[in-house]
Amino acid sequence: MAAETSWVSHCFENLAKETVEYESFSEINDETEKEPAAVSLDLILPDDLLERILAYLPVASIFRAGCVCKRWHEIVTSKRFLWNTSHAASQKPWYFMFTSSDEPVGYAYDPILRKWYGIDLPCIQTSNWFIASSCGLVCFMDNESRSELYVCNPITKHCKGLDEPPGPKFSDYSALAVSVDRASHNYNISIVKSKQVPGNFFQWDLSIHLYDSEAMTWATTLTEILTGWRAGDESVICNGVLYFLIYSMGGGGPDNRHGLIMYNLRSRSSHGLLMRSFIPAPCSLTCGRLMNLKEKLIMVGGIGKQDRPDIIKGIGIWLLNGREWQEIARMPHKFFQGFGEFDDVFASSGTDDLIYIQSYGAPTLLIFDVNQKQWKWSQKCPVTKRFPLQLFTGFCFEPRLEVAP
Repeated sequence: MAAETSWVSHCFENLAKETVEYESFSEINDETEKEPAAVSLDLILPDDLLERILAYLPVASIFRAGCVCKRWHEIVTSKRFLWNTSHAASQKPWYFMFTSSDEPVGYAYDPILRKWYGIDLPCIQTSNWFIASSCGLVCFMDNESRSELYVCNPITKHCKGLDEPPGPKFSDYSALAVSVDRASHNYNISIVKSKQVPGNFFQWDLSIHLYDSEAMTWATTLTEILTGWRAGDESVICNGVLYFLIYSMGGGGPDNRHGLIMYNLRSRSSHGLLMRSFIPAPCSLTCGRLMNLKEKLIMVGGIGKQDRPDIIKGIGIWLLNGREWQEIARMPHKFFQGFGEFDDVFASSGTDDLIYIQSYGAPTLLIFDVNQKQWKWSQKCPVTKRFPLQLFTGFCFEPRLEVAP
């Protein structure tokens, strides 16, 4: 592996005139880089035009640009530049891969430059916390009491702690989701809690709790008892609707073990009507993952074998069209085999046009471009498996400079 190149720390001002220091993060190179020939744009371009050009660079290149000269550093740290980046073409989502089961350490993959960067995540304490992301912000919730929540920008290190959410102090299952308004940067956070009714295996108490960043308050918007079904840990907010998976507690065949529930965050369904929105899974699913790709609901899941539904024979990708699932892609067998050590659990995360899929058993990362219908491997992650039971997981996020919690 090539040596790491540390980046110089930069200070950027956010829109609220708070100065936040960007921690340096390391670039992992597989190839030796050659220094480009120096071209002086200072004598050619006015500030406003130079700002617009720099705003279209990948985030990693913006950091480099700040090291070129004093003028460029002042440009990329200005408020007007942050405004320009918000109106430039969206950055491709990065994927952060945890490399430890105990500590929140790892590397982030940039699909534009095809490079890995060492980044320190703020707030999070262990890699098994609940994680959700939207439009440059990432929400973390602890996995013990599930009362410790933070919202942060992993690039700028802006971080904000939230009040403890309402509902059961200790729920059996929780599903976290966040949605950021791209214009105002206000955001909503949802937590779906599911707790077994004491003494009744088939009845589960479900509650939905919403946080509004503008009002800075939590509200419990629904409580309901489900019979024969429970919620899990998978949810997403898409176009003002909260989607979450529910799981059968018995009585159904292998093709009827999973389902989707829709909850409109604007109209907010009345008590007792939740199951009316039920949509069955398209097939016998393992490890279903929900994601928002340009306000369209996408599900990635392992396709179970007919006689052994707990063993997957492939991985499919579906788009929800109305109330029907439409299969848009299935992982080619050569990529499925390429994971090597692949069992029935895997990590999958996506936004914009990219979907990342990763086996828990290896640091191998596969990318599917929804627009181009193209599968490809990422550059090799700069970490190796040290022991047989070492697990890997991760999440994707948009690298943005102008969004703060």
